[in-house]
Amino acid sequence: MSPRFATITLATMITCTACDSSALKDGGVWNTTIAGAPFHLTVSSSDPTRQRGLGAVTDIPVDGGMVFVFPDSEMRGFWMKDCVTDMDIIYLDPLGYVTAIHTMTKQPLRGADEAQTTYEARLKRYSSVTPAQYVIELRAGRAQELKIHTSQKLQLDAPALKAAVR
Repeated sequence: MSPRFATITLATMITCTACDSSALKDGGVWNTTIAGAPFHLTVSSSDPTRQRGLGAVTDIPVDGGMVFVFPDSEMRGFWMKDCVTDMDIIYLDPLGYVTAIHTMTKQPLRGADEAQTTYEARLKRYSSVTPAQYVIELRAGRAQELKIHTSQKLQLDAPALKAAVR
């Protein structure tokens, strides 16, 4: 495969179908395609939905997950606070390049006699490695199934995603 063909192929791995800036809103659904597979990702673009994330979700559908949209690009770190299922996390810079991918594993939930600060301090952090503006969470193992890797450019509808930020 020629390098030019590989670039074109990788750049089309994620595309937005039927989305415009008015269609995406916090808590709404972003209908997109990742590696030829349709996905329906819940949009998280406000502090309350970012803090809740996929906490307490017991099963992430094969075509489901969440996309986190931030107003700017900076170092990010996620944890598995209140999460009861493993998941993949894909960090993306403003242009759609993958900065890091992790499979995050569920952690023991906060114990009845455990202080909130103690619970939060023991949770593993998963870093973006370099500044990221978008984060996609999928069912554990999906990033590998889709052959997504760091430094790969994923096609995003950045204007529509940025319009969802509050």
